[in-house]
Amino acid sequence: MVGVSRTTADFSRRLFQEFVHRGYDVVPVNPFASHVDGNQCFRKVQDIKPPVTSAFLMTPKDVIDRVLLDCSEAGISLVWIYGVSGPKDISPHAQSFCDVHGIGLVAGYCPFMVLPATGLFHRMHGWAAKMTGYYPK
Repeated sequence: MVGVSRTTADFSRRLFQEFVHRGYDVVPVNPFASHVDGNQCFRKVQDIKPPVTSAFLMTPKDVIDRVLLDCSEAGISLVWIYGVSGPKDISPHAQSFCDVHGIGLVAGYCPFMVLPATGLFHRMHGWAAKMTGYYPK
């Protein structure tokens, strides 16, 4: 999980904790943190050993291009870029970068809307996405 915050109350930390609670093997990446909730934190995805094959990005939009390059250099084959409104939440450059580098992309969705047994707000978000045709496939 690239971009997990050092701030305990941040949404990215809540999502990180939810992934861990559900049994996912989540590796935090933040260049300014050594540990997140007791887990070793890495400066960039290339530093993770053993290497990972996918990454969930919660970084500011102005660093997405750099992080995608890091992912490509690390051999990552699938990235999920966080958003709330589907593909329109990401830049066209991010999509084309992933296409050119053979990286699968889940673009602009919040995992809470697709995880089973989430809160009412997140279930409603998922339902609305299905009704409007932008639910991830």
